Amino acid sequence: MAILLDEGVYLGSQSTFYRLLRAASGTRERRRQATHPAAVKPEPAATGPNQVYSWDITKLHGPAKWTYYYLYVILDIYSRYAVGWMLATRESAALAEKLIADTCAKQGIERGQLTVHADRGSSMASKPVAFLLADLGVTQSHSRPHVSNDNPFSEAHFKTLKYRPDFPGRFDSIEAARAHCQRFFTWYNDEHRHGGLGLHTPADVHHELAHAVREQRVIVLSAAYNAHPERFINKLPEPPKIPTNSWINPPDETEAAAQQ
Repeated sequence: MAILLDEGVYLGSQSTFYRLLRAASGTRERRRQATHPAAVKPEPAATGPNQVYSWDITKLHGPAKWTYYYLYVILDIYSRYAVGWMLATRESAALAEKLIADTCAKQGIERGQLTVHADRGSSMASKPVAFLLADLGVTQSHSRPHVSNDNPFSEAHFKTLKYRPDFPGRFDSIEAARAHCQRFFTWYNDEHRHGGLGLHTPADVHHELAHAVREQRVIVLSAAYNAHPERFINKLPEPPKIPTNSWINPPDETEAAAQQ
């Protein structure tokens, strides 16, 4: 256009020339561009224990600044039961590999039975862990890149650990940290009435004792109702129900309807 103007010729404005170029696809990027497939939202689902595990590593502050202990935890997403944990002075794929192998052996996991979900940390996405899971016949699942809420069960578990009143700001030694974790996991698995489990303990749900516990609660509530029905509105009270399934990223109503 500028050359034509210099030659004494006017055909149209600059915006007109760009409009014509756009119409002819003359303004698009000409270089080859890398394309990346959209990250698939992980949706592992469990309807019982030992179907889906979630695992992660969190740091515990040591006695000095910039010193940490590394807590590895494997959690069953259906029962919230901590099926395996380990405290170490470093983050290591080899240590993670050993913990996963020992946990699967202890829980009697068979080939094709289990999915293990984790984020994309160096240990979680390492080749030794991937090879181990393949050898065990375990399906591997990972969070999407840069998505912080794709591993919600492990994150919630670490929050429970660190928000307990007796959790210290720092541990004087790894022995002290390990002793604290032993007390915590005993409480968490065997005593903690979990809000997401109908106020049952993870151990009762994991070992399929929760239904018997709930039946006993029904008896207690029925007796309370019969003794003082005026304290209850309209109906006999019942204890919270035990969840029948557990998801990482449950599908929304539209997706669920499409899958039916």
